[in-house]
Amino acid sequence: MADPKLRDDREKGRLEAYEDGEFVGHIAYFTLVFDPAALVPVHTIVEPAHEGKGIGSTLVREFYAMAAREGVPVVPLCPYAAKWAQRHPDEAPVPSAELVKEAERQAKEHPGL
Repeated sequence: MADPKLRDDREKGRLEAYEDGEFVGHIAYFTLVFDPAALVPVHTIVEPAHEGKGIGSTLVREFYAMAAREGVPVVPLCPYAAKWAQRHPDEAPVPSAELVKEAERQAKEHPGL
């Protein structure tokens, strides 16, 4: 199986995955308004028919790579992304406790994120 094509829709806060033009999953995220800014994934969702193909891992790996290219940290509030980060410490630097606290606060204040 070829890797899915990924597309960042920053305006909607979604990193989306497509296989052969079909939507197969996404990471919902927001940009932390703080100094430093950060990218905060809150949900990783893979369509049921596409689970078990590594799409979630591909999305999270690209999410961390995207943040690295932008020079910002990732605060993984999404349980899947947090577990992935623990398994890949070389690709997923641990954010500061202050950033985590602020991301949790902003997520709570804006549950629609």
